Amino acid sequence: MLVFNTQLELVSHLNAVSGKKTSVGFVPTMGALHAGHLSLLEQSIKNNAVSVISIFVNPTQFNNAEDLAKYPKTLEADIQKIKTVSDTIIVFAPSVDDIYHGNTVSQHFDFDGLEHQMEGRFRPGHFDGVGTIVKRLFEIVKPDNAYFGEKDFQQLQIVKKLVSKYKIPVKVIGCPIFREPNGLAMSSRNERLSSEERKNAAIIYKTMKQAKKLFANKSAKEVTKFVERTFQGNPDFELEYFQIADEATLLPCIRKSGSKKYRAFIAVFVNKIRLIDTISLN
Repeated sequence: MLVFNTQLELVSHLNAVSGKKTSVGFVPTMGALHAGHLSLLEQSIKNNAVSVISIFVNPTQFNNAEDLAKYPKTLEADIQKIKTVSDTIIVFAPSVDDIYHGNTVSQHFDFDGLEHQMEGRFRPGHFDGVGTIVKRLFEIVKPDNAYFGEKDFQQLQIVKKLVSKYKIPVKVIGCPIFREPNGLAMSSRNERLSSEERKNAAIIYKTMKQAKKLFANKSAKEVTKFVERTFQGNPDFELEYFQIADEATLLPCIRKSGSKKYRAFIAVFVNKIRLIDTISLN
């Protein structure tokens, strides 16, 4: 398995192995890989001649220094997991300096308002950091197809907007959420939960499924109140937000329209560990 730590080495190799008829698939990650990440790699392997995965904990998308410091870094274990999918996958694991050249700041982006909802409201500057690193990685790897999990649905929509606004020649493909047996959405942050916390966090997906059922006959406001009451009754959890939004614009649903697709979004703290989830309501 090839592992490159500098963009110069990676680009040199990709130039040597990829031609006009060779499609390149790309899975950008921050490491601490789980089955959800591996499913993205499987999609890439199936549809592309060359597959690249990046493992890079991007400092500019963290607005909480403690969260950045505690984010799990497990490169050797990640490489072993990648090998279970295929030993032909190319790993790009650069340093912060290799990516930012000593100037670790975000570019500012206008994502037509997508960046101001939910995650953007509670994590100032987060999507500037996401846009900066994704654009940079796309420029380095030059993939034909890029794969993102739908757990970060707002991020997925923002990456699609980035590609559209900057005319980046890559197809962005959203892939289904992978869940643990109890329904908890797979996340690298789950590794920081105790076994008891991990078990109890099943309430997040259970509540989302109940919200979906309610939304068939209730208003967004009534469903939101139900979710808020549910977490108020569970002191081990702190609800940061729950929002029902239009999938296309991410604007909150005020009054339901039969012509729109709606999605519920949630962020919950468990012992200061922040977990997110989403579910389609249509």
